[in-house]
Amino acid sequence: MNQEIERRRTFAIISHPDAGKTTLTEKFLLFGGQIQVAGAVKNNKIKKTATSDWMEIEKQRGISVSTSVMEFDYTPDGKDIEYKVNILDTPGHQDFAEDTFRTLTAVDSAIIVVDGAKGVETQTRKLMTVCRMRKTPVIIFINKMDREGRDPFDLLDELEQELEIKVRPLSWPINQGAKFKGVYNIYEQKLDLFTPDKQRVTEKVSVELDSAELDNRVGEQDAAKLRDDLELINGVYPEFDVETYREAEVAPVFFGSALNNFGVQELLNCFVEIAPSPRPTKAEEREVQPEEQKFTGFIFKITANIDPNHRSCIAFCKVCSGKFQRNQPYLHVRQGKTIRFTSPTQFMAQRKSTIDEAWPGDIVGLPDTGGMFKIGDTITEGEQLHFRGLPSFSPELFKYIENDDPMKAKQLQKGIDQLMDEGVAQLFVNQFNGRKIIGTVGQLQFEVIQYRLENEYNAKCRWEPVHLYKACWISSDNEQELEAFKKRKYQYMAKDKEGRDVFLADSGYVLSMAQQDFEHIQFHFTSEF
Repeated sequence: MNQEIERRRTFAIISHPDAGKTTLTEKFLLFGGQIQVAGAVKNNKIKKTATSDWMEIEKQRGISVSTSVMEFDYTPDGKDIEYKVNILDTPGHQDFAEDTFRTLTAVDSAIIVVDGAKGVETQTRKLMTVCRMRKTPVIIFINKMDREGRDPFDLLDELEQELEIKVRPLSWPINQGAKFKGVYNIYEQKLDLFTPDKQRVTEKVSVELDSAELDNRVGEQDAAKLRDDLELINGVYPEFDVETYREAEVAPVFFGSALNNFGVQELLNCFVEIAPSPRPTKAEEREVQPEEQKFTGFIFKITANIDPNHRSCIAFCKVCSGKFQRNQPYLHVRQGKTIRFTSPTQFMAQRKSTIDEAWPGDIVGLPDTGGMFKIGDTITEGEQLHFRGLPSFSPELFKYIENDDPMKAKQLQKGIDQLMDEGVAQLFVNQFNGRKIIGTVGQLQFEVIQYRLENEYNAKCRWEPVHLYKACWISSDNEQELEAFKKRKYQYMAKDKEGRDVFLADSGYVLSMAQQDFEHIQFHFTSEF
């Protein structure tokens, strides 16, 4: 069993939109032998879109809307271990940040992609905050070196300041933009020369640093600069130590171009070697070790309609300990029911295959019929455990959702239910007039919901404006005060999907007055309390 755990690497690829996450994911799959030709998300000349973007709307807009899970086996050259790699490609767009935050609870490490010209951007900062909170080890890949960008030393300084983590370069670029000649791989002490090739894997050359051959390969000027740079790096940055990386104190940095497939394999080889295998998971009751005999796992994401022919949901379950087996009876802790899964699946974006067993670190897709699962549910072999830390945030944008086709009321209802289970947005039902209000973190989510209702459920909806400032969950030990509050704020009370009380404040002033007037009521801004 320990061998199975040791060879697993589960990680997320995160970044600001357009830094090249999905392109990097594609290249990893290329090396894993899962695809023969990689497709960039935006390139119109290649008729193939990215493998990990499977929803229609993702193909049309060239962005990732939901986290996709892919797994492959990979053996680095000259090594005899076959690693099992699980990648979660996350949406970079901030409107889908919740999906990404939840995904980070299910991984053991992360790769952050940074655009060489733009440096650290807002979304990257936010995601790094989550990694810091969870002490998730990160590796940084500075992408797009084949375009004009900033000085590599400046980039390293910016990474240290903005992401609040020490860095250590493990590869170093030779020039950039039009003059980009390749990178020197500090980790393996080899030189990789650049031949732009977007579709296929290219060969590398190994050259001694102090040989005349280096001058011949890259030119005397660049060779001299490379030697100086490396000397400076060894002077400024301490030796690379795997433990400091695993403790999330130091982030190794690689340079390359994901689109041209350059520097990607070096990143992957180093990653599988140094990244942590599955780590212990905290539950409310105790800490769960991956080596334990009994199976435990939690649901971190639910996706409706992966297969358009069957309107089914799939719950993504991260295996935390023990061995998951098909057809075994497992306990669904929240419902107290025992369930058997006859067709658990593993993914390659939309292609999925049924599996018989899974080990800690793996992500298993469980068919979810009739809304059996919620995000954050725990599954065990009988122990009462609760894995925690999957919050829903208080939404910032609100709209009434109205049925636009009276004949399709049932389809609309089903669509809304399934999409809300997926955690795309939150639904509140106003107690005063019974109207449904959808709350989201970003404008784009309204478009995605409308698009998916029409295309996947054949239902039409229209949005109507509603002026609200914040939705907050309320609770109190003082029953009378709670009742008095609900009576007084009758028009602004709603229920969420779980039937909990939600107060819809229409301005910051109203909210702070309510907090002053009712001292014994707690106002919560995340739904996990």
